[in-house]
Amino acid sequence: MARARTQRRRRRLRLLLGLVAGAFVLLGVFVGVVYATTEVPDPNSVQNAQTTVVHYSDGTTEMARLGAENRTNVPIGEVSQAARNAVLAAENRSFYTDPGISATGIVRAAWNNLTGGSTQGGSTITQQYVGLSFLDNDATYQGKFKELFLAVKLDNTASKDEILESYLNAIYFGRGAYGIEAAANTYFGVPASQLTAQQGAVLAVLVRNPTVYDPENNPEGAQDRWGLVLDGMVEQGWLTAEERAASAYPPVLPRTGTNLGIPAESEGLVVQRAIAELEAKGYDEQQLRAGGLRITTTVDKRYQDAAEAAVAEVMDGQPEPLREALVAIDPRTGAVRAYYGGPTGSGDGAVDYAQALRQPGSSVKPYVLATALEDGIGVNARRDGSSPKTFPDRPGLPVSNSGGASCGACTLREAMTRSLNTTYYGLAYEVGPERVRQNILAATGLPETWPDEPAFGDLAGENTLADTETGAAGGSIGIGQYEMRPIDQAHGFATLANGGVEHEPFFVSRVTDSQGAVLLDYAGDAGDQVFAADVVNDTTYAMTDVAAYSRRALDGGREVASKTGTQGQGADNSDAWMVGFTPSIATAVWMGNDSPANPVEDARGRPVYGSGLPGAIWQTFMDTVLEGTPEEDLPDRALIRGDTGQGVPAPAPEPAPAPVTTRPTQPAPVTGQDDATPTPTPTPSATAVPTPTATPPTAPTPVSPPVAPGTSAGAGRPDTPGREDAQGREDAQQTPGG
Repeated sequence: MARARTQRRRRRLRLLLGLVAGAFVLLGVFVGVVYATTEVPDPNSVQNAQTTVVHYSDGTTEMARLGAENRTNVPIGEVSQAARNAVLAAENRSFYTDPGISATGIVRAAWNNLTGGSTQGGSTITQQYVGLSFLDNDATYQGKFKELFLAVKLDNTASKDEILESYLNAIYFGRGAYGIEAAANTYFGVPASQLTAQQGAVLAVLVRNPTVYDPENNPEGAQDRWGLVLDGMVEQGWLTAEERAASAYPPVLPRTGTNLGIPAESEGLVVQRAIAELEAKGYDEQQLRAGGLRITTTVDKRYQDAAEAAVAEVMDGQPEPLREALVAIDPRTGAVRAYYGGPTGSGDGAVDYAQALRQPGSSVKPYVLATALEDGIGVNARRDGSSPKTFPDRPGLPVSNSGGASCGACTLREAMTRSLNTTYYGLAYEVGPERVRQNILAATGLPETWPDEPAFGDLAGENTLADTETGAAGGSIGIGQYEMRPIDQAHGFATLANGGVEHEPFFVSRVTDSQGAVLLDYAGDAGDQVFAADVVNDTTYAMTDVAAYSRRALDGGREVASKTGTQGQGADNSDAWMVGFTPSIATAVWMGNDSPANPVEDARGRPVYGSGLPGAIWQTFMDTVLEGTPEEDLPDRALIRGDTGQGVPAPAPEPAPAPVTTRPTQPAPVTGQDDATPTPTPTPSATAVPTPTATPPTAPTPVSPPVAPGTSAGAGRPDTPGREDAQGREDAQQTPGG
């Protein structure tokens, strides 16, 4: 019995040993087959693998290639020995003796993959080169497995100098420099053959993370690691202790502007916005400039072409100093469909006017109306729109309507169409300027304060949509005194177009690596309901006559809600806007000069109003992109009735004129006019009866001290008293094109 048990144990042991031996044989065969069939790609493919490609929204039409410039490959003999040693000290001191792989690095990556830790670090230069050049730095199990075989095969088929040469030519060193030759010129203004040990150590530090360790971005961190590299060189005998002690951190050239593959044309601004968006999501410079990414933007090529064509067509022959911006957003998602911030996308002269902080004028009036609607003040409620008119928060500074328009009892809808400043200044004052401000912030996604960044100029760190001296908004918020950007207005009107649901605008919908693996798939945020549906219905309804009144109706009578805006500095116009939407697209157009102090005038020297050149660009763009698409309905009646505020009664009907029984006398000619063209006798209108200036209503909440109109960005300084008709002025019936 005991003998039988012993025999069974022996048979089991032999079986187990046979299985183990068979497994090793199979593993050996598998490794041999994989090794034999593993092909090391041509190193010339490295540049293509690293190039990041940016596409339009279709995912195939190319917009830009990043990383396709500032690269000069050099043979290993043209890289100083000191620089080579510095890189080896930083990355792989045993490079010339190891088999091309680091078992500990592979195990560490596998362990970190299991535990969720970092998957980088510990690889040999051969592994880094393979991962960088052929595997998109894939640190997963599969990626490390492929890296292992490629590295071993490469180490057995190429010399160490050849591998190091390819590596040094492939590394991205930041600032748009690909390879050590470009890096030497970018950071020190010398060829790689002239790099000192100290300069080589600066570049060696950048290999791990060129953004974090750029000496201009992080001088302390860069110098700390620089010292460690030099210490490593001493340990390896590549630098003497005396040389180390005498080493000083070398001067580095300042960062200079470079296109980095960003188009010089207008679409370059789209690429820059896409890069900034991905950087905010954690993508670093190495990934974006040299990661071989495939970035799909939200910008539709047809829409972008339409924007550029509309600007070119309308502005042909107009003064060169005029600047334009157009932003179109899909209200349902927040996806930016067209983005024109100027003709230059990168390099000298590139300015993104879609991000320019400028006063929006009357184009903010829909937000004022929405605030009143929340209080139960309907669009058919009447307010005194007499002109000029004074208000308690700006004593001695009357508000005037453009062109001398005056209406003692217009409805809010009529006042929106005619863009009566006194009506909407008074309405903002009545419902509370701060409430209007909060509604604008909610609709546009603007922060409470402008970011404390140089791009925001004098407004950096200041309260958004507020007077810089008091930090609070005044009644002039109702006629657009406080700065916004064209993209903000497109955003805010998109919120109205989407039933009051606000979506943050975005430029990037998808990111993959060069092999097609999806890294990011984004269709917009969930959205926030910032206005009630009935409020949005009535606000939109009040805006539906503006385009036709401004002679900017869309083709085929397509329904559209819109608002013009014109801002003044003293007696001149400084900014002109046209903003509008259908349910499927919201578009903002701005026009101005580089400085608000310079008047905006057309080729005939006439002031530019929102309904003029900006309106023509807006109309042309909207007609183009909406051609052939289904017509969409907008509200045709108001839902909120009544008036819970401080309204005025409707004007009494005027009596019918008495019949003429005698032949009228010919009016005398007016001095300065053609005698053959007599001045017509004005026709009375029941909706435009001038009335004496009414006593302004008492504000329900405290107001800020007097806020003067026509201020430049962040200035909060008054214009000349008595010229406040320039503030938020509007000429809705300007001849199209003028």
